[in-house]
Amino acid sequence: MKVFSANLDNLRKLYINQLQMLLSTEEQITHALPNMIEKAGDTQLKQAFQSHLQETEQHVTRLEQILNQAAGEAKSMKCKVIAALVTETEDMVKDAADDAVRDAALISAGQRVEHYEIAVYGAVRRWAQLLGETAHVELLDKTIKEEGHADHLLTEIAGRVNPYAQKAA
Repeated sequence: MKVFSANLDNLRKLYINQLQMLLSTEEQITHALPNMIEKAGDTQLKQAFQSHLQETEQHVTRLEQILNQAAGEAKSMKCKVIAALVTETEDMVKDAADDAVRDAALISAGQRVEHYEIAVYGAVRRWAQLLGETAHVELLDKTIKEEGHADHLLTEIAGRVNPYAQKAA
């Protein structure tokens, strides 16, 4: 039985660590989205990013709530993955001379971030289930659904704004 308890203790530490990285992730996205909104040429894409910025602010609040309950404080731990994705996005956008290409790059970048978030939130939600954190599971599940919706919306917009996709159809 002792080994089982030790595993739960380690899982709890991993859970908190990943929640702290998710908080950093959401904070970095909150800072990156205004630039993406500014650079987007398509009105619907701008609106999607603006809407997701508001959702992301809610994600920060949820993570702070979970971390306060789980660890007694809501501190973030820098997520290097998102930092790299933000830098990569800035490079792609800077190099895109054509509006449609820039929008395609922004959509691609947005979806990379969404897919990363869905993966991490999915793991953390499962750990919350294993740790008996039912209230956390509900909050994390709500966020996963919002991230999935954002991803699907970007897919729809990509099919409409990408002139290359329209020619292939």
